[in-house]
Amino acid sequence: MGGLVDAGNAVQGAIVELTRELADPVRLTALQVLAAEGPHTMVQLADALGVTAPRLGNHLARLRAAGLVTVEHTGRHAVYRVGREDLLGVLTALAHYAGKEEIAPPDRAESGADLAHTCYDHTAGRLGVSVFALLVARGALRPPDGSTPDVALGEDLSAFQDLGVSPSEVDPGRRRPATACLDRTHRVPHLGGVLGHEVLEAFLADGLVRRGPEDRELRITPRGRRRFAVLLPGF
Repeated sequence: MGGLVDAGNAVQGAIVELTRELADPVRLTALQVLAAEGPHTMVQLADALGVTAPRLGNHLARLRAAGLVTVEHTGRHAVYRVGREDLLGVLTALAHYAGKEEIAPPDRAESGADLAHTCYDHTAGRLGVSVFALLVARGALRPPDGSTPDVALGEDLSAFQDLGVSPSEVDPGRRRPATACLDRTHRVPHLGGVLGHEVLEAFLADGLVRRGPEDRELRITPRGRRRFAVLLPGF
């Protein structure tokens, strides 16, 4: 009987190849953005990552060769998207593993901004991530697959009602109703778009959070802590 280490094993080889590509921060972050937020042009992705387009181009070439991203040329623009729909689940699992308290750096306590802050006009930080996870878990949102910046509504919208928002009464105007926005701290999506804004406004109106003195700061009130303890398991 042979050993478990088998260079010819397809599954083992695929895992090794994936982890090799995820080992670089630029490639990892590019995949996180594309999986959570949908297609980006080279310029958009370079701007989001804060790197030069030539540097990013080298990494995207590697990801294309590995089958992790695809590219479509539209006019003068090259639009990149994830090559596999299940990639977000893998990246989310890794982010959750990395966020475990027992392996967190001992000298870095969670700050108020880690817990809750605004991203544009919606909730980010651990509160925003927990809200997004709740909506997906209860079928109010379909998880993003990296094919579009929009997040589709699910069939059961009761979770939105519990958050104080009625999607049928929200007029998005020219804005997208719901988007996945990669949380900079926790590296998994939180809810953007008009519905993300409406959730934040509902939290403020109900006294669950209040704006702090610093820019983008949100503070959870005692009422909010009690409510979120029930509504957002594990928060």
